[in-house]
Amino acid sequence: MIRCNAGSILSGTPLMTRFALIVLAAMPLAAQFQPVIPATGARPDGPYSPGLWAQDYLYVSGPGPRDASGRIAAGFDAQARQAMENVKAVVEAAGITMEHVVYTHVYLRDMGNYDAMNRIYGEYFKKTPPARAVLGIAGLRGGALMDVKAVAVRHLYQKQPVAVPGWDPKEPYTPGILTHDQIYVSAMLGRDLETGQVPADPAPQVQLALDGMSRVLAAAGLDLRHMLFVNPFLTNKLPAGTMNEIYARHWKLGTAPARGTIYVVSLPHGAQIEYTGVGVRDLSKRHVIYPRNFHTSSTASPCVTGAGWMYCSGKAGFITGVNGGIFHHDPGVQLRQSMRNLLDSLEEIGTDFRATVETTLYLDNIADYQKAANVYKLYFDGPAPSQTALQQIPPANRVEGPEGRWPALEQLTLIAFKPAQ
Repeated sequence: MIRCNAGSILSGTPLMTRFALIVLAAMPLAAQFQPVIPATGARPDGPYSPGLWAQDYLYVSGPGPRDASGRIAAGFDAQARQAMENVKAVVEAAGITMEHVVYTHVYLRDMGNYDAMNRIYGEYFKKTPPARAVLGIAGLRGGALMDVKAVAVRHLYQKQPVAVPGWDPKEPYTPGILTHDQIYVSAMLGRDLETGQVPADPAPQVQLALDGMSRVLAAAGLDLRHMLFVNPFLTNKLPAGTMNEIYARHWKLGTAPARGTIYVVSLPHGAQIEYTGVGVRDLSKRHVIYPRNFHTSSTASPCVTGAGWMYCSGKAGFITGVNGGIFHHDPGVQLRQSMRNLLDSLEEIGTDFRATVETTLYLDNIADYQKAANVYKLYFDGPAPSQTALQQIPPANRVEGPEGRWPALEQLTLIAFKPAQ
């Protein structure tokens, strides 16, 4: 623990600024987060804030294509436009514009709509599109065909595109976006950047995707050590063992980023894997968090902090340690254990769920959303974080396995913020 004298930190700071810093430090953490609820667009129908300001970042929930009355239009184009309008409504209610958006995830029920999505999506980002990942998934709430979640910055000077040599600008996204303290890396597909070819062998696909991420980081003067969180999105055609074996070579034991490994139905351009994620610009501010009940891993750290931001690996409802596993068939009960696992890491840095700014809830069956939401909402007594919920692949076979173990029916990733002491 490092102890500092407040007077030495504040010396040389203007009086009013010193006063503001002292007041901010004394405020409850939740009071530093500002929920954003637009007057137009989809209204929140779950335990989440449509948007949440945390420091200089706006986190926008995946609102789906519901209109203000809660209806979902027929047809992909209408839904895609409404989903984008819902994001825009939150962004503008926060006092900024779509140009301030730095990162998005787009979820498609049918990858066949990829070109149509690009056409409509591109209308909202005319100048410097954000970094982006696109996933083909199995289900969204209300039977929606598309959803989008987003992150934006308060000031445009905080958004700096990363130029990568050889990058094809035909699609409406930027390979990387630097902010004042982080970097957002677009999804790098397991295909050759120059030829667009996807190798038949899974191993070269994994390496190509990692090479793509490294290429973006290098263009920003960074490298893989700077990554705080990585989403490997992969289809069932790419074995997890192959991915993990290659992935583990790129970080020293115990230093890997937090990770949310998510199997999906499909990815753009026929790829079987893509990597996307967030890094910290100042490597000295990156710290790995290991609660006492988690073993050191070569592929994922439980949580990683950087410049006050905390990214936590996807947690399922498993009991850690000897004879661990998932021992209940109900997704709500499993989610309770996931929350307990996440709380272990939050408590390790002296905070709790009030520090949460964003969650993504992956469900085995999207029909379980309300059951999961009824549990989820019990853990947040301040401003609700932004939230996106989806079903990434067809449901598992819910059959009890050896020693009473059950398949994972949910997984939750979490971003939190705790100001540096």
